[in-house]
Amino acid sequence: MQARMKNPMQALMALNKATEKSGLSETTTKLVHLRASQINGCSVCVDMHAQELKKAGETDRRIFAVAAWRDTPFFTEAERAALALTEAVTRIADRTDAVPDDVWNEAVRHYDETAISGLLLQIAQINVWNRLNASVRQVAGAAWN
Repeated sequence: MQARMKNPMQALMALNKATEKSGLSETTTKLVHLRASQINGCSVCVDMHAQELKKAGETDRRIFAVAAWRDTPFFTEAERAALALTEAVTRIADRTDAVPDDVWNEAVRHYDETAISGLLLQIAQINVWNRLNASVRQVAGAAWN
């Protein structure tokens, strides 16, 4: 498989840099990236974010369990809230109430307005990356050229 084009989105890199100031932890950000990428079937991002989590010191157990986070004891309440919000925003068209109040209320219980803004932007951003990678058929393990 070969990518259809070179990296089209330097602006997303700038957005990512801006959201780093939101107070959201790097671990939470990468967990969110991994979960959205799993939902979207983006092999490039699943591979990359799992590796980033590993490099950051995350255990295989937590990385492998992200897809089944609800059924494991490996995540904090705040991480669970972020993962639930990630799933709701990523699957926005799957229900009439895109982000149900219980999901939103749990997220804002753990994150202040700045952090929730950063979290929402990170979720939106990874969904854009997933769609770009799928569209151009970017190959997992290969760097953008």
